[in-house]
Amino acid sequence: MTGVALKLVVGLGNPGGKYARTRHNAGWWFVEALARRHGAEFRADPRHQGEVARLRLTLPGGAVSELWLLKPTTFMNKSGGAVASLAHFHRITPAEMLIAHDDLDLPPGIARFKLGGGHGGHNGLRDTSLTMGPDYWRLRLGIGHPGHKDLVVDYVLQRAAIEDEGAIEAAVDRSLDALPVLLVEGAEKAMNRLHTKD
Repeated sequence: MTGVALKLVVGLGNPGGKYARTRHNAGWWFVEALARRHGAEFRADPRHQGEVARLRLTLPGGAVSELWLLKPTTFMNKSGGAVASLAHFHRITPAEMLIAHDDLDLPPGIARFKLGGGHGGHNGLRDTSLTMGPDYWRLRLGIGHPGHKDLVVDYVLQRAAIEDEGAIEAAVDRSLDALPVLLVEGAEKAMNRLHTKD
């Protein structure tokens, strides 16, 4: 199976210290962990409305994949402008993008790869799809649901309970392990790797 030729990995979140550990910033957690694992550093890039890093990822078999990493520093509902700016500048297509984001429909500790689809009410995905279309890869990081739609806004902007936060971080780690599989062996193998919890 052919690997997925990603060129850009985006973590969705809100800027500022008060949001850093909130559930809604799970996408940021992923790209920050990806940068740490492989020695990349984020730098402010006002031209692209975000923090940007360049990552050289050595893959199984010895090939090297070069990835741009992006944390939009606009608020969540304006993420699409930053994504489109960097993608268009480097001529990156939606199929070459992976957007990491929090997902209310999955419990903490569960992560899923997905190609295309709707935004599911997620404002960051909604705005990204407006600027880039919907046909990009997603990494869905489960944060659980508060039980009623009226509670969602407060829920996503709060820090998770300790056990849930640990579960989300464990899902991020498994996602980091699955990313090279996605790049080399393709979606099916990567999904099998990611969807099977140890």
